[in-house]
Amino acid sequence: MKFRAAASVALLATGLLIGPLASADTLRKIAETGKITLAYREASVPFSYLVGPERPVGFAVDIANAVADAVKRHLNNPAIKVDLQAVTSQNRIPLLQNGTIDLECGSTTNNSARGKDVQFAINHFYTGTRLLTKKTSGIRNYADLARKKVASTSGTTNAQVIRKYNRDNNLDMEIVLGKDHDDAMLLVDSGRAEAFAMDDILLFGLIGNARNPADWVVVGDALQVEPYACMLRKDDAQFQSLVNGVIGGMMASGEFEKLYAKWFMSPVPPRNQNLHLPMGRELRENLVAQSDKPAL
Repeated sequence: MKFRAAASVALLATGLLIGPLASADTLRKIAETGKITLAYREASVPFSYLVGPERPVGFAVDIANAVADAVKRHLNNPAIKVDLQAVTSQNRIPLLQNGTIDLECGSTTNNSARGKDVQFAINHFYTGTRLLTKKTSGIRNYADLARKKVASTSGTTNAQVIRKYNRDNNLDMEIVLGKDHDDAMLLVDSGRAEAFAMDDILLFGLIGNARNPADWVVVGDALQVEPYACMLRKDDAQFQSLVNGVIGGMMASGEFEKLYAKWFMSPVPPRNQNLHLPMGRELRENLVAQSDKPAL
C-alpha cells in the first residue's frame, strides 16, 4: 500500500484541485490508472484511525478494504494498487469530488445537505450528538454549559447541531472548533473548553485512547440520531452498485455482524479497549432494510 500525505490545503490553494470530475466513472478511472484511493481518518475510533505511522485500522477501514477487493475482482486485475489518503472533516467532500480519493468510509454522517454533493452507500452505523467532559467538571447536560465554552470539530454536523441547540435554548455558549477530534478533545483537556460535542460513539473511542480514561465521561441527551455511510461520487451508478453490493452482501451473510463484534464488542488496538456496545435497534433493522436514507 502506498501512503500519501494529506496535502490538500496546499493543492487547493494552487488551484489544482478545483471542481468535480468531468464524468463520474470511478471504475473506469481505477482501470485506467491501476489504483484505487481510499480515504481514512486519523482519530475516528473505532471506525477509522491510526495505530502507528500511516497505519489506519477500524470498522470502516475493513469495509473500504472489502470494496477494494471487490473492485479488483470486478476488473479482473489483482495487481490494482490501494493508495491511502488521510482526510479531515473539512476536506473529505472536496477531495472526493475532484478525484483525489475514490471512496471515503469513516465516520461521515449521511444527510440531505451532503447528498447534494456526494452519493452515500448503505448506512453502516447510527449515532447521536452527546458531550465529552471531565468527571470533575460538574457538567451533566447541555443546560450546565450556559455561558461556557463548548468544543466541537470543524466541518462536522455536530458543530451545526450544537450551534442550533445553543440558539434555540438561549444558552449563550461560546462554540470553539478543533481541526480534528483529537484537537477538540485537547481543548477540553487543557481547560479551553468545558465539554466536547460529538457523536457519542466517537467520544467513547476517544476515552479509550486517552492517557487517563478514568478522568473522562460522556454525558447529555442524544440530540439527534444520524446514520454513518461511505461516500462516493454522485451519478456513478455502477460504482454505487458495487459498493452497496459489498456492504449489503456482508449484511445478508452475517459477515457484517462479525465485523461489528470485532470492533464494538472486543478489545481493539492500540490499547485493547473494549467499547462493549451492542448493536442498536436502528442498525439491526438496517441489516434487513439496507437503506441509505439520510438524516434531514
